[in-house]
Formats: sequence, C-alpha cells, structure tokens
Amino acid sequence: MALLFISDIDDPAEWGAALKTFEPAIELCVWPEPGAVEAIDAALVWKPPAGVLKRFPNLRLIQSLAAGIDHVLTDPELPQGVPVARLVDPDLTGQMVEFALLAVLSRHRHIERYRRQQAERQWLLHGPTDTARCRVGVMGLGAIGGAVARALAGLRFATAGWSRTPKTVDGVETFSGTGQLAAFLARTEILLCLLPITAATEGILNTELFERLPRGAYLVNLGRGRHLVERDLLVALESGQIAGAWLDVFQTEPLPRDHPFWSHPAITVTPHVAGWTIPRSAAAQVVENMQRVKAGFSPRNLVERARGY
Repeated sequence: MALLFISDIDDPAEWGAALKTFEPAIELCVWPEPGAVEAIDAALVWKPPAGVLKRFPNLRLIQSLAAGIDHVLTDPELPQGVPVARLVDPDLTGQMVEFALLAVLSRHRHIERYRRQQAERQWLLHGPTDTARCRVGVMGLGAIGGAVARALAGLRFATAGWSRTPKTVDGVETFSGTGQLAAFLARTEILLCLLPITAATEGILNTELFERLPRGAYLVNLGRGRHLVERDLLVALESGQIAGAWLDVFQTEPLPRDHPFWSHPAITVTPHVAGWTIPRSAAAQVVENMQRVKAGFSPRNLVERARGY
C-alpha cells in the first residue's frame, strides 16, 4: 500500500510512524520525490499543487489532511472518478470547539477591552452580560459546527444554529435555508462562521448579512477566508454595525504584512490555528479508508464533489 504524502506544514515522519501502527505495510512516499508514480494507491494531502494528483494513474483515494476540502477541489485538473474523503477527527473537532469557546468567551468577558486598558494602565471594571441572555449563532452545523453549538449551549449561552438543510441539535434553536437566515441573524449578537466553502457560501459574510445582524454584533470566522468579503467588514467596523471580529482564516494566507487587519484595533488575527490534525488521532481513519477502497467500498466521510463537501 503506497501512500503519497503532500503537505508543507505537516511532519511526514510523524505521520509515517502513526500510520504504521495501524498498517505496517504502508509505504509513505513524500512529495516532491514520490518514486514510481504507478505504485501510488492513495494520497494524503494538504493544499496539493494544482495538476499534481493527475500524474498518478493508479490513484484510488484522495484523503484530505483536514476537515476542509476546498484545498483539494480547487484543482482544475483533479482526476475524475477518484473518491475524495475529508477527515472527521475527534481531536480536531475538540480543538475547534476550544478555539470557538475562546473567541466567544473573550468577547463575552471583555478581554479585548481589558487588554487595551492594560496598555493604558487603566483599572476599570466591566460587568459581564448575563450568559443566558447572550445570543450566539453558529453558521454551519456539521460535525464541527454542531459540536461548537452544543458546547456553547452547555455553557448556558442562548445558542442558535443555521444550516443549509434542517438539523436538530440538543439545546440549540435551529434555522435552515435562505428563508430562515434573516431570522437567525436578527437574534444573533455573536456570530460564528463554521460553514464549508462552496459556490453558495463564498462571500456570504458581506454587507447584506452584516446589516441583518443587531447593531454592534461581533464576528468570529473559523471557516474559510473566502467566506468573508474583507472590504465589507472594514466598512461595517467603521460604521459601528459590527463592533469587532476574531478572524482565523483569510483570503490570502499568510496574511500580507501590509493588510489593514493586522493593525485594526477591533480585529483579533490568528494564523489559521483553530484546528490542527494530530497524526496519533487521525491515522486510524486514513488507514481504514485505504483499506475500504482497496476492498471495493467507499471511504468514510466521502465528499460530494458537486456539493463541495
């Protein structure tokens, strides 16, 4: 079983060791020196260069190193007929939940304001809003978004979720479809975006959406940079319609050094670190999918290419 590994941020040695604990026969071939292209059965990838995957004639599985899949599907030469799978990993989901809670609690407990006060050596107290009256909304109720919404509800936040199709999440008020988006936004003071990136969701965080939120709402984007129309956010911050934002993903990554987000006093910038795939936790799923495909079955967490996730 020859597995092609493509990533400029993950450690192939760590992944190789983790994979071999579940399947010692796996041969890990690391791009850009994969050896014989005919021998490659599967590819484990993060942001593979466009056109690379079509070079492997016997490829039977493309496995994303992350829950997101847009970094694969944007390849215009992606080989047809090869199943693409995303990772749904408990450790990765847990990290995303932690980061989402960090962003919401920082806003809820005025941490940004206290940081500014520290710089000015000011001792001023700001009482927290009643948690049960703090209205948080989660856009996207998949594996990660659903877990985030449940965690927020567990902390007694007034939590709602919005998704493309109807879903039920314990303790969470749910909305779905374009017909219920306005009602969802109208009741949301802290908005978290955890949507997949598709043709329908690209640019969804825009002026029209911001104007449907209560004035002074706060934005947390942990989805993809392409969800956000960056200029529209800057305008909304200037007008006060949006009070602040925590952004972990961006249109261009790394974020250019001259980008206005770096110095904006109302924006917290983090470098796409909300969730990180841990080989020890995720390797079993990769091996299982390789074995399933080899046996003639579909991989788990199969991506519908037309839908985009």
